[in-house]
Amino acid sequence: MSNRLPPAWAKHLKTQPSSRAVSPKAAPPKAQPKAGSPRSQADDMLLRQALELQKAEQLPEAEELCLQVLARTPNHPLAFYILGTLGIGYDNEKALRYFARAVAEEPRNPYYHLSLGETYLKLSEFTPAIRHIQQALALKPDLVEALCALGDAYNSFDKGEMALPLFEKALKIDRDHPLARIGLPRALTSLGRMDEAALHLKEAIDRRIAVPAAYNALVRTRKYAEEPPELAVILRELEDPARMPEEAAALHHAAGKVLNDLHRYKEAMDHFKQGNQAGGQKFDVGSYRRWVDAMIETFTPELVASMAAYGNPSEVPVFIVGMPRSGTTLTEQICASHPHVHGAGELSKLRRIANAIGLKDSPDASLGKSVAAITPELTKTLAAEHLAYLHERAPAALRIVDKMPHNFELIGLIGVLFPSARIIHCRRDAIDNCISCFVLQFNEAHSYSADLETLGLYYREYDRLMRHWSKVLPGRIFENHYETLIENQEEQSRRLIDYLGLPWDEACLRFFDRAGSVNTYSNWQVRQPIYKSSVKRWKNYESEIQPLIDALGDLADT
Repeated sequence: MSNRLPPAWAKHLKTQPSSRAVSPKAAPPKAQPKAGSPRSQADDMLLRQALELQKAEQLPEAEELCLQVLARTPNHPLAFYILGTLGIGYDNEKALRYFARAVAEEPRNPYYHLSLGETYLKLSEFTPAIRHIQQALALKPDLVEALCALGDAYNSFDKGEMALPLFEKALKIDRDHPLARIGLPRALTSLGRMDEAALHLKEAIDRRIAVPAAYNALVRTRKYAEEPPELAVILRELEDPARMPEEAAALHHAAGKVLNDLHRYKEAMDHFKQGNQAGGQKFDVGSYRRWVDAMIETFTPELVASMAAYGNPSEVPVFIVGMPRSGTTLTEQICASHPHVHGAGELSKLRRIANAIGLKDSPDASLGKSVAAITPELTKTLAAEHLAYLHERAPAALRIVDKMPHNFELIGLIGVLFPSARIIHCRRDAIDNCISCFVLQFNEAHSYSADLETLGLYYREYDRLMRHWSKVLPGRIFENHYETLIENQEEQSRRLIDYLGLPWDEACLRFFDRAGSVNTYSNWQVRQPIYKSSVKRWKNYESEIQPLIDALGDLADT
């Protein structure tokens, strides 16, 4: 999470008359302490302490101090703001609510609008994200963080070309700002402009800006046929004992990627393992297994069939699901090359709906009660809102693709909300799939991938849940095997487009020429024609991955 508080922090703590606007719902002015009053000074002191506790990652204690301030000074905007920052990465919905209250109390504070916009962006709510970030820039046009956030928003909204001038403007204001230095090449990479991205990343490295992240991004702009000078430098960077764990993880993954390109597989795997260990991520497989049990018990074929009667009959939604690195990006690019299909990328909207109605991946949640509370009216409302959200992306498209892989967990909900939706399940050789996850520096949402044994056990739960969905929606899910697609691209592509209910278009064979942004680790691969080198890739690491093979059990043989 980010501990960044606005540079205007000191302004709020000065003992001078406040210009804070009071909303109609705020407490009357007499309930607010006057600037310089003992209560105001005490609030200032508590909020400073909250900030220090937050930096020390003592989040419950920091939250308690903010709540103390709000108990005696209702609607204190800075207390709301700090509570919002405490929620980022842990409970983004909670962060959203607090930032919104801070904005309501102080609508002319650009930092509050920026944080609210950034949180909307984390939740794939692009329209309000862009609106609030633009408002931050209207209030403070030279706010570099807001320029970069708007660039990220446009890039995520498949408007990468609109992102570039924003990052360029940010660099003119602060040429060494890490968000701008890394953001510009990230936008270029998503547009397939790898050579330009590499130049900017090398400049960031030369200027010692976000060096680990820059190296990790640089090595992914090309494939190496011979050892580059960057490898020796990356290895030297790893010798720095002052490296933060996340920085060390990025450098190890960068070294591993180069060594893998050079077919030095044992060395590569050593770095991938060290990179994942440096991240320190843990995953509770037992807890996840109990949640899968609850989903299977709750979403029976009979329940989904009965509830689907109130769903939306639209054929617009298309969901591409599966394990990460199973071919979801390639499949989306093939489909989205069709003139009547829009590829929306990885959207978290469905997950947000699921969380709101109580389907969080926690075994403590009473899934049965949550699902029982979904009325026909709520079903219609949720489906209509989701459809409107999709149409924001491409109003004229006949099919709009959400390729969030982990929507495989929510296929029962998809079946309820959209009984006519297409669901494409991407499946790949189990060991290949797992290795492709293990060698990437995923965020904490994918903590299951940081350990080989855990990854294999997680894969078994994914496979178990997908087999259940096949029984719940028999014949409804298109099984798209990666190896089949690689072996016979045209035949499988034609099957995909036919499944979408659309006429064939030759553009689908040239998916790598498609314009638009690609914001996944596959952004280099999907700019190339289909290649077969990734099939049975795991054989290169066979002597290093026995814990994974053992954990997969019989799935390692299928």
